[in-house]
Amino acid sequence: MTIRFLLNGEPQEADASPTTTLLDWLRERKGLTGTKEGCNEGDCGACTVMVTDVDGSRALNACILFMPQLQGRAVRTVEGIAGPDGTLHPVQEAMVAHHGSQCGFCTPGFIVSMATAHLNGRRDHDDQLAGNLCRCTGYAPIIRAAKAAAEAPVPDWMTGDAEALDLLRQDMPATGNVAMPTSSDDLAAWYEAHPDAVLIAGATDVGLWVTKALRDLEPVAFLNNCSDLKGIVSDGGAIRVGAMTQLTDFGDFIADRHPSFAEMIRRYGSVQVRNAATIGGNIANGSPIGDGPPPLIALGATLHLRRGDARRSIALEDFFLDYGRQDRAPGEFVEAVSIPVQPDRLRVYKLSKRFDQDISAVCGAFNVTVEDGTVSAARIAFGGMAGIPKRAAHAEAALIGQPWTTRTVQAAKAAFAEDFTPLTDMRASAGYRLEAAGNMLLRYFRDMAGETVSVLEVRP
Repeated sequence: MTIRFLLNGEPQEADASPTTTLLDWLRERKGLTGTKEGCNEGDCGACTVMVTDVDGSRALNACILFMPQLQGRAVRTVEGIAGPDGTLHPVQEAMVAHHGSQCGFCTPGFIVSMATAHLNGRRDHDDQLAGNLCRCTGYAPIIRAAKAAAEAPVPDWMTGDAEALDLLRQDMPATGNVAMPTSSDDLAAWYEAHPDAVLIAGATDVGLWVTKALRDLEPVAFLNNCSDLKGIVSDGGAIRVGAMTQLTDFGDFIADRHPSFAEMIRRYGSVQVRNAATIGGNIANGSPIGDGPPPLIALGATLHLRRGDARRSIALEDFFLDYGRQDRAPGEFVEAVSIPVQPDRLRVYKLSKRFDQDISAVCGAFNVTVEDGTVSAARIAFGGMAGIPKRAAHAEAALIGQPWTTRTVQAAKAAFAEDFTPLTDMRASAGYRLEAAGNMLLRYFRDMAGETVSVLEVRP
């Protein structure tokens, strides 16, 4: 298929298979080897590129970005960060001045991430660079470089891509086993006719099926142009989040309502991953260690599904049936998830070996209502404790109707053993997971009492 996009300001017509990654195309077809292959799974950031569309410019991982996802968009690699006449970008000048590179393998990814953040006026440098791995230079000079460049004006050549996108916009009709629908109606019709197809949203999970498992995915549908599946609407009683809403946007939105949820989102993927991954994809893949479902379940979220013209809604917790099995019929897809508007009692605790950008050993979400000193309602959900994201029904029952005290919490901790029989694996033993789950409940109790419980704060 032919994909039309801008590359470093120049129009391109790329003939590529639907599962050719941008990284492979850049290096093998264009000879642009500045974009590096490190992990090839979206973890190290050496392949970072800047992608611009109608929603703005974002840093993405080229190693798990399929070529059809670029249709009508603009891409800048490290070769396009300097000006057409060779003038260095302010972040490049700063990296030289502050000695921000040694071996240089990771440097192109850092430069692109820094230039994208600079374009967007971001000053949270630690977060913006959390998805770029450096093994030899150390982050101190790189962060100093990012800070030094922050106040420099954005170069003219970095702002022209968005203006040129109108020349590239055109719908891509379905060709055989590949579809690029532009609406949920188009998707529903095509998917009903191709129920064995793979739906590709952000490709942060599906991308690894190709780069690591070497799978042939056809038939496939790329959903990034389904604009009516994106966005967040709040009507006062519920918040409806479209399935194609990226985690970056959802995290920004939810921060004012449930900041603990937003903080967990900040941790469980890099900027590059959050810029691609969608809330619908995080749910639909059914992972037992997906970090999105536990807090959504604790908030009482409802999942909205569609097959053809038929729609239905179910409690999110009922979507997950068993490991690898969800309540989703062939040809049915996630359309949205809705969250009841409620006071913020939610706390989300993620336990992982690496603080940022790591798979959870245990992810616990707690939402307990206390009235006149007595627990009147409780919703507690975990990832990493079973083959599916799951509520802790026995622990909830042990709390409801009881006084909200340390004694009640300590008694309820024992009920987790009735709710879960976790596995022992490389991330944690079964016993450790059960103990951690109980301790998270105690942490929640103290958190809600106003005590400092952050693992980032050390006190004598």
